[in-house]
Amino acid sequence: MPWNPTVYNQFKSVRFLPFFDLSAMIQETTPMKSVDLGCGTGEQTALLVEKFKQATFVGMDASQEMLEKAYPLSTDRLSFTQQTIEAFAATGESWDLIFSNAALQWSDDHRTLFPKLIEKLNPGGQFVVQMPCQAENLLNQLLDSLADTAPFNAQLGGWNRKTTVLPLDAYAQLMFEAGLSDLQLSQRIYPLIADTHETLYSFIAGSALIPYMERLKEEDKPLFIEAFKAKIAVAFPTLPALYAFKRILLYGRKTEALI
Repeated sequence: MPWNPTVYNQFKSVRFLPFFDLSAMIQETTPMKSVDLGCGTGEQTALLVEKFKQATFVGMDASQEMLEKAYPLSTDRLSFTQQTIEAFAATGESWDLIFSNAALQWSDDHRTLFPKLIEKLNPGGQFVVQMPCQAENLLNQLLDSLADTAPFNAQLGGWNRKTTVLPLDAYAQLMFEAGLSDLQLSQRIYPLIADTHETLYSFIAGSALIPYMERLKEEDKPLFIEAFKAKIAVAFPTLPALYAFKRILLYGRKTEALI
C-alpha cells in the first residue's frame, strides 16, 4: 500500500492528540523492551524514546515510504524495521511493551490477532493500542457506502474494505481472556474543524481511501473521487463543519507469574 507521508501529516495536529493520550497510559518500567507496531514516519516513536529514558524501541511498519522518513531518527535506543503486523505476531520474540497507535485497524481478524500479540508480552508487560472507530466515523461510512454502489462496486470487483475494528466490549473480553489485568478501555472523540469540504476529503485521502485508489483503474479514479466529494458535501451541508473523529484506546498489563 503506497502511503504518502506528506498527505498523511497534513493533519498531524489532530492525529497526534490520541497518541499523547495513549502514551500517557504507559507506566515506565526497567527494563522496557518496546515495539511500536505501525510506526509510520517514526516521529511518535522518537517521542516515546524521549519520554521513557530507560526504554529501547523498535519501530515497525510495512510501508517503505513511511520508513524512509523514519530511518534518520534511529539512535542507540531506537531502530526501525520493515515488517507486517501479522509477520510480527508469528515471531517468537517477547516484549515489555507492545504499543500501536492507529495501525491495527489495517489488520484482519482481531479475535485471532490480539491474543497472539498479547501472548508476546513478558510477565508484567503492557499492551497499549489506539484505533479509529471506523464503523461509527461518518467519512468511513460514506466511503463504505460509495464502494457498494454502481458503477464502483463493479470497478472494484466487488471488493470493499469493511472495518475489522470490534465493539469496545469485545476487546475488553479478548484482553481479559488473554491474561491482561489493569484494563482501561475508552472511546474518545477528537474533533476536526473543517472550513471546506476539501479538508474533509483530504483527511481521509491520506489513510482509508488509499486501498480503494490502489484497486481502481486510472481512468476510474476521477469519477470515484468526484462522487465521494459529492457525498461529503451532502453529509456536511454547513461550513465550517465539525467532524467527530472517534477513537478507542486500550490498555492492559500482562499478569505477572506467581513465584
